[in-house]
Amino acid sequence: MLNEAHHWFLSPEDDHKITEVFNELRIRYQGYQDPWGFNLELCEKALRKIMPLYRSYFKVRVFGQENIQDKPYLVVGNHTGQIPLDAMLVTVAFAIDVSPPRIMRAMIERFLAQMPFLGDLTAQTGSILGDRANCEYLVDHGESILIFPEGVKGISKNTPDYYKLRPFSQGFYRIALQKKTPILPICVIGAEEMFPLVFHARKIAAMLKLPSLPVSANLLPLPSPIDIYIGKEIPIPEHMTLESSDKEIKENVFHIENTIKHMIVHGLKNRRPFFDSIRKPLSKYLVKEFRTKKNT
Repeated sequence: MLNEAHHWFLSPEDDHKITEVFNELRIRYQGYQDPWGFNLELCEKALRKIMPLYRSYFKVRVFGQENIQDKPYLVVGNHTGQIPLDAMLVTVAFAIDVSPPRIMRAMIERFLAQMPFLGDLTAQTGSILGDRANCEYLVDHGESILIFPEGVKGISKNTPDYYKLRPFSQGFYRIALQKKTPILPICVIGAEEMFPLVFHARKIAAMLKLPSLPVSANLLPLPSPIDIYIGKEIPIPEHMTLESSDKEIKENVFHIENTIKHMIVHGLKNRRPFFDSIRKPLSKYLVKEFRTKKNT
């Protein structure tokens, strides 16, 4: 049984891959001083813990790696699932399944940044409080930033609203204008199915001063297969500046939002059946058990 269960743990191939990636990243970050406590060694330890979930539990596939160049991006995507596992999986994808590897610097909400222990941990593994000054500093140092313009509303959806984008905020585009940083659209398919039956107790959440309070049929995320799609970069128009009109900025944000909507539609048409993530390893185990009993 141990041999059949080994796929849930870090494989020798992934262990070697992580070592190679972080050898490259140590060169990339040599001499870099991060004001938020970013710790590359801690990132490597965290990735070794997460990798079995990425490979064997969620069976993540990544499409569109050829659309990425070696330069900073604002990586903008749909926020999906009831807890921000999508950010974790995207971060792993850009470290392991993208060349050259990079550690995504995810923008997080203030309530998360201020949480004891968790706030420090997220900062040390690359997350930052999502304000303009922080983002500008990172872009100046060649970093790519992961942004979910739906905010908390993106992961606070009742079941009937899965994969329906909430309106994008415009703050990220003003950051892109300031630094002329191209947008890299992405979408995550499969994270909504981790919690297939959800109701949000919004009034209770407001009373408790929480951003959301999901009530789910399952406490732990189910092993839904995850697909991450990376679209073609969207450049910032040369004529646009921070002084551009709100109308023009809104039009460009809508174009990005619409691009991601089309990516979601494509992804949903091609998503894997939910039970494929557990059927194959389970069937292999059952076949072996059957043969063993038959031989005895």
